[in-house]
Amino acid sequence: MLKRDALVEFLDETLKLRDFSGDYSNNGLQVEGCREISKVLFAVDGCQEVFDIAAKEGCNFIFVHHGISWGGGLKRWTGMDARRFNTLFANGISLYAAHLPLDAHPVYGNNACLADVAGLIDRQGFFEYCGVDIGIAGNLGEERPLGSIAAEFSDFLEVEPLLRGDAEKIIRRAAIVSGGGGVDAVYAAKSAGCDLLITGEMEHVMHHPALESDVAVIALGHYASETVGPLAMQKLVAEKFGVETFFAEVPTGL
Repeated sequence: MLKRDALVEFLDETLKLRDFSGDYSNNGLQVEGCREISKVLFAVDGCQEVFDIAAKEGCNFIFVHHGISWGGGLKRWTGMDARRFNTLFANGISLYAAHLPLDAHPVYGNNACLADVAGLIDRQGFFEYCGVDIGIAGNLGEERPLGSIAAEFSDFLEVEPLLRGDAEKIIRRAAIVSGGGGVDAVYAAKSAGCDLLITGEMEHVMHHPALESDVAVIALGHYASETVGPLAMQKLVAEKFGVETFFAEVPTGL
């Protein structure tokens, strides 16, 4: 049976956690459960619904993008936090989180996987955050209209992306920042010579800068844009260790 510590070591090394000391998330193993793992659950967010699903499905190790330990950590173990930890400890469930390391990974990261969908080539690091490039910029292997690219993501993620820009506009180069890059991502995309920014959230403050900079935007939704990394890690862990895995689909609609 797979040992918890062996999986943690593999994840730490694969995602190069030591390179992300500036991340506000306390990446890595956040809650220690059973020593031996029978089933691993993957999800975007560490939350009560995900923890309940893990307990129901018999999963005793959870991998998430957004964990429950940030910065200085929790101050009181009451209310919502008490219920969460009670579920984890009562069922011997470990919780592992990878925030920026999962955004930035060149193969299994959220942005790398989105770049695969877009068909980006000649990839470069893009959008520095906490001292590291977490996004990706690159050329499209084949130039095509904005609407066509949006349709590809709609089919792949089963979402209706929000578009800013002429659907007939021909896109040659795109930048990708999963989650929320905000208006800074618009400026960075323009500086990188990109016609398009693919991201999660489209904030009000991004509208006019994007329009005036002639940078189209495809907003996939924060949640949807960050499902791809956990799914890639699920496939990797299943193939590497032969352990049973499960993905908890808990969309926020945002």
